[in-house]
Formats: sequence, C-alpha cells, structure tokens
Amino acid sequence: MYTQTDLLNQLDQLGLDKEGTLLVHSSFKSIGQIAGGPDAVLNSLTAYMKDGLLVLPTHTWEYINAENPDFHVVDSPSNVGVLTELFRKRENVVRSLHPTHSVAALGSEAISFVSGDEKFDTPCARGSVWGKLLDRKAKIMLLGVDLTRNTFIHGIEEWLDIPGRMTDTHEELYTVLADGTKISVPSRRHCGLSWSEHFWKVDGVLQKSGAMWLGKLGDAEVRICDTVKLTEVLTRMLQDNPDLFSDNQPLSENTINVYISK
Repeated sequence: MYTQTDLLNQLDQLGLDKEGTLLVHSSFKSIGQIAGGPDAVLNSLTAYMKDGLLVLPTHTWEYINAENPDFHVVDSPSNVGVLTELFRKRENVVRSLHPTHSVAALGSEAISFVSGDEKFDTPCARGSVWGKLLDRKAKIMLLGVDLTRNTFIHGIEEWLDIPGRMTDTHEELYTVLADGTKISVPSRRHCGLSWSEHFWKVDGVLQKSGAMWLGKLGDAEVRICDTVKLTEVLTRMLQDNPDLFSDNQPLSENTINVYISK
C-alpha cells in the first residue's frame, strides 16, 4: 500500500516544475492501493504543486448536449473520473465555464487561468485554457491513461483547422452560475470518427523526440508531456498529413525517424 509520502517521492522523480503548471488526466484505480484513497492522491498532487498551478479536467461532454443543455458550474459532475470530481469540490478550486470541456484549477493565477472559456464556441480554442497551457509551457500528466485521453491534442488539431473535427452548426448550450445567472454558449461539437482513440499512434515519436517521457505513480504508468515540444512535433506531423489520426494503424519506423530527426 502506498502512502502520501511514497507518492510525493515518486512525483519528485517525474521531472516536473513545482512552480509551473500541471494538468492531470487520470485513472484512480490504476494507481493501486493508496492509504487514504483518492483524497490522498489529490493531497499529494496539491502539496507538490502548492507553489504552482494544478489543473484537472472536469468535462461534461458525455451528457451536456442539445437535449440537456444546462451546465451548472457548481453542481454538474465531471464525467472523467473520481479524482476530477473530488478535486473540483475542494476549497479554493475554481472551475472554468465551458459547458462541455471545463477544467478545475488550484493555485497560482487559477482565476485568470480559467476565465473566459464561455466566450468560445469550440471545445479547445486557442484562447481557452487549452491554449493557455501552451502559453504557460505546462506539463501534462497522463496518470494511468494513455495518449487517447490527452484532450490537448484535440486543441492542436483545432488550432490547425484539421478538416472533419468540428460540426459546422452550433448546439444551444448554457452555463449556469452559482447565483442562477444563465449564460448562452452556442457550441460546435467534436464530430466524425473517434479521433482520440487513434492518438496512441504517436507515442513512440513523442518519446523519442523528448516531447514525452515515462514514470510511475503508485502502480500506474505515467506519461509526462511537454506542451511546447508536443505542439511542435504534432504540428509538423499534422501539417504533412492531416489524416494522421484517421486510422488506427501504427506508424512505420521510417515515419517515426523522419520526425525525430526534424
């Protein structure tokens, strides 16, 4: 069984900047037996990042839609895991106002970081929290999950205007604040293939180019992504081949080597 001290020691080995910005996608069950359960994991992450900014996704895309259009910032649960749901309810944590792709943040500049997402009509606009991660040279931790859960890659596709990723029309969605104020957020949605299920294909390229490295937290395998290097590598790849994620076939060694050497 792992203790909070064990987790903090492992975090020290992951090459993270304690004063920087860290986004965590997670699978709690992958971590193994933890004394104190999910709260101990969150305690470890918040203690480690106490001088920086800790961000967890609190997405609601699974159930907020045209038929159920009201996203309640305080009450709408996250559909991306127990750690995210517990984190958003913690003291001093603030949540962004995007109806389908919100995040929760704690720490340095959290309020300014999450502000303004309700002004965008797409999930991962360049001016949203997803673009701000790049501006802040953030790291992304994939805790017990792989690249198929890395929402930031959707952002890169969106910024490059890769065809077929977004609906042309808008759903009429609403963000409801704690005081009952209702904000209209007309939203284009992800569409087409399950593109993210193909993101695993670039695992080897990202590791060999230094844009991603592996570690452990508890029993879980961890991937740490550097948002700057990740964006540089995938921008080149997607500009050369906008259909990169259109199939589930692994990349050839020749293709991998091309983008390692660039």
